[in-house]
Amino acid sequence: MYKIQTLNAISDVIHEQLSADKYLIAKEEPIPDGILVRSQSMHDMALPESLLAIARAGAGTNNIPIEECTRRGIVVFNTPGANANAVAELVICGLMLGSRGVAEGIDWARGLAGQDGEVAKLVEKGKAQFAGPEVRGKTLGVIGLGAIGAIVANAAVQGLGMNVIGYDPFISVESAWSLSRSVHRSTDVEEILEKADYITLHVPLKEETRGMINAAAIAKMKDGVRLLNFSRAGLCDAPALAAALESGKVASYVTDFPTEEVLAMKNTVAIPHLGASTPESEENCAAMAACELRDYLEFGQIRNSVNMPEIILGHSEGVRVLIIHDNEPGMVSAISAAIGARKININNMLNKSRKDVAVTILELDRLPDAMLQTQLMALPGVIRVRIF
Repeated sequence: MYKIQTLNAISDVIHEQLSADKYLIAKEEPIPDGILVRSQSMHDMALPESLLAIARAGAGTNNIPIEECTRRGIVVFNTPGANANAVAELVICGLMLGSRGVAEGIDWARGLAGQDGEVAKLVEKGKAQFAGPEVRGKTLGVIGLGAIGAIVANAAVQGLGMNVIGYDPFISVESAWSLSRSVHRSTDVEEILEKADYITLHVPLKEETRGMINAAAIAKMKDGVRLLNFSRAGLCDAPALAAALESGKVASYVTDFPTEEVLAMKNTVAIPHLGASTPESEENCAAMAACELRDYLEFGQIRNSVNMPEIILGHSEGVRVLIIHDNEPGMVSAISAAIGARKININNMLNKSRKDVAVTILELDRLPDAMLQTQLMALPGVIRVRIF
């Protein structure tokens, strides 16, 4: 029986994928084979030797020690696209919030309570301070055309009547097919910076994207540009953004990631990380994460991993061996030689790599004995051996 630890409250839909006859699921499981997590930080957590995989019910994996997991042969999954519709809907809401002064106006109107008989008159007198432009006919720049960015781009061009420019040098085939033909695909992010009235960010936070909205980028933008960030706080350089909001170069900033710096800035709408906070999204993410864990634990498939190559497999008809190892020359031949020396035939083999790590899948005609498993683990560069 596989043991699964849950680090956050996870939707009960996981039980539809992780059946009670095969899986023991508990928050306090001390020796888990797999972990299901949402936002809890795992960086200070001691990862048990038993751990084979971690599935994050969400897209971001900043709360997981990826490098340590890779070094130890622990596969880390995320759930790209499972919460895309929920986040995209909030981004569309953010377009309005950043354009029309709605949030500020609501706060102001609440302050009128107690003005007996005067509220209507005060509303008419004060409403002009919250006026803002319509989005129809304006240009929206979408940086990142993954699952969320593609939905936002399509909704803006088809439903809101905006001109949309999209930029993503790493766009997937699936996202490219899903884009409306009315979305202009740019090959240069600077076209968005120079032409967009509204810019929305949909890229992961990496070293190369950290602080991408900095003083130099802002200087290329239109005066009065409105910026939306529903990806990660670190994409924007806080001092540069604060200065641009103060000067009016950036007319408004709408983000789902409040920080101390953001809360001190003028003309901001700080939403308390509600992007994926819908029951539909939480169920979708939980179900997808549970499926990923199940397929890896039971037959070695790796799909939507952030640290291992993608390995799409059917169920094994014989004996399957999965070996995670360094991506170095000679590894496959050393593995094959060790198996051949035991007079075991290799019926099929698959080898795929991702940066410094590789995964080799072998279908064998009979079960390896304990000595062969020990020999495989002893090979220089081998990180983990699993037999199905």
